[in-house]
Amino acid sequence: MTKAPLFTDIARVPKGGKAHWRKCSDGVRIRVATWKKGTKGTILIFPGRTEFIEKYGPVVQSILDRGYSVAVVDWRGQGMSDRLAANRQLGHVTHFLDYQKDVEEVLSTVRDAGLPKIESLISHSMGGSIGLRALHNGLEVEKAIFSAPMWGIYVPPILRIPAVVISNIGPFIGFAKRFSPNTGFDNYVQVNPFKGNTLTNDATTYAELVKQLDAHPELGIGGPSINWLHQALSECAKLRKMSAPKHDCLCFLGSQEAIVSNKAIRHIMAKWSAGKLVEIDGSQHEVLMEEPYVLDITWTEIDRFLAL
Repeated sequence: MTKAPLFTDIARVPKGGKAHWRKCSDGVRIRVATWKKGTKGTILIFPGRTEFIEKYGPVVQSILDRGYSVAVVDWRGQGMSDRLAANRQLGHVTHFLDYQKDVEEVLSTVRDAGLPKIESLISHSMGGSIGLRALHNGLEVEKAIFSAPMWGIYVPPILRIPAVVISNIGPFIGFAKRFSPNTGFDNYVQVNPFKGNTLTNDATTYAELVKQLDAHPELGIGGPSINWLHQALSECAKLRKMSAPKHDCLCFLGSQEAIVSNKAIRHIMAKWSAGKLVEIDGSQHEVLMEEPYVLDITWTEIDRFLAL
């Protein structure tokens, strides 16, 4: 494995981490970071759209404190992984299933780094759709934890018809690598103040997210491409029609969620016989990066779930 940069100067990234460049089966280079601790097992972290490894520093530390090893990925098209469009700020992917090639490299990295056997998966937002597809594909984990999984995308009622039309037609008339409507070049936290944001109610966390990108702007991306939107909506629709996997599952949903579809999450979790949906009053999208009382609820539930 080739050593990749890991920016330990931001985000309270835990010591002992190692970042690696990995080449996927289609030639795309991605970045994967690992932390090895003890023999309790390894937990995978699948981040959301626009996110990067360093953002999960506090989450990684919480997992390490519980005696687990960790592996985190920068998905293709974001973070330090290869960007897939000439405009590197465009959140683009050719096919949504291409993310599964990234998953394969994460698994290979865990093996090559000598980490303990993979036990569980923590997926957030877009990582939730990638994670659910991976479970259907036979990902060998015992338990799956989802934070505001993107099993559907929230679109305001007035924009739903235009969004469907643009996402279905745009990729085929030369607009595949254009920003989706109402999105642009800058990362969300760089252009939106804390007040009124749709990510977290914790001001300290929000300020930290801004500082991360101020320090390392190369980690950030802006809005999704029209093709990404087309692919994402199609993949989410397919996942909602499938039976739930057999894995034990714990899923978190905030009462103030405004990015992914609450309805889609409840639909899939209603079918998941071995699943538990925890709805947290007052939380926004970033359940793992929220106010202290939300984190207390979240980690208490996770501890109980992992101990089962």
